[in-house]
Amino acid sequence: MPNFTDVTEFTLLGLTCRQELQVLLFVVFLAVYMITLLGNIGMIILIGISPQLQSPMYFFLSYLSFVDVCFSSNVTPKMLENLLSETKSISYVGCLVQCYFFIALVHMEVYILAVMAFDRYMAICNPLLYGSKMSRTVCVRLISVPYVYGFSVSLICTLWTYGLYFCGNFEVNHFYCADPPLIKIACGGVHIKEITMIVIAGINFTYSLSVVLISYTLIVVAVLRMRSADGRRKAFSTCGSHLMAVSMFYGTLIFMYLRRPTEESIERGKMVAVFYTTVIPMLNPMIYSLRNKDVKEAANKAITKTYVRQ
Repeated sequence: MPNFTDVTEFTLLGLTCRQELQVLLFVVFLAVYMITLLGNIGMIILIGISPQLQSPMYFFLSYLSFVDVCFSSNVTPKMLENLLSETKSISYVGCLVQCYFFIALVHMEVYILAVMAFDRYMAICNPLLYGSKMSRTVCVRLISVPYVYGFSVSLICTLWTYGLYFCGNFEVNHFYCADPPLIKIACGGVHIKEITMIVIAGINFTYSLSVVLISYTLIVVAVLRMRSADGRRKAFSTCGSHLMAVSMFYGTLIFMYLRRPTEESIERGKMVAVFYTTVIPMLNPMIYSLRNKDVKEAANKAITKTYVRQ
């Protein structure tokens, strides 16, 4: 029988053990975190105050930005603290809370991206019915589902994480409490947690990605049937930003969660995790604004109004 040990805290080994890099990493990730907060909160405010950004697409984008703020804030502050700390610890309860919000926010993001793909399908393939079919009531219902489902499925997954037992090794080879490194150091309850993690991740990623792929397949067919070259260019430009965001987020998550945890996969997973917990939330506002004429015009008007009032 394994000698199970009561856990009070874990030690997060972080990205590197080289002390000379700790301060540099702290400065870099602090800058990334500040840009993430400013970009996403700025996007939420801009959508809220701009009359030309009141369509369903921007309604969903504001909620995606909110999830990105929460996603980054769930991981980055503790990582920054541990980069300058000697102990680099996180309490057992804090670890479970971080796991809970991480899993919930991941599911929210993938399904919001799926909803945004469906919205683009409705706008391009059914333009005459778009206003009535995508009313504000429908949009609220569509955006509520990812939130309710994300928090619900995360509770179940976190309870399975709570069912893991440990035998003295409390060093988590990661910069936040993630399921794969926790499974790697656990000595009990591993099989059920490992199987459920892969099955739940596989089902949710497959289902949400199927919605995205089917929506964009129908969009491509509809666009190719358009006679106007300008119409085709405009349709593809509105979808390009979303496709870029989908590709980055799904690609990194599939690499991380749809395989069994090994020492090698966890080491590589840390580098991938940096991308989807810090870099992608920072890039999303840039992707959706730099390639979007409406957002740029709304931002210019907001800046002009601010200067005029001063």
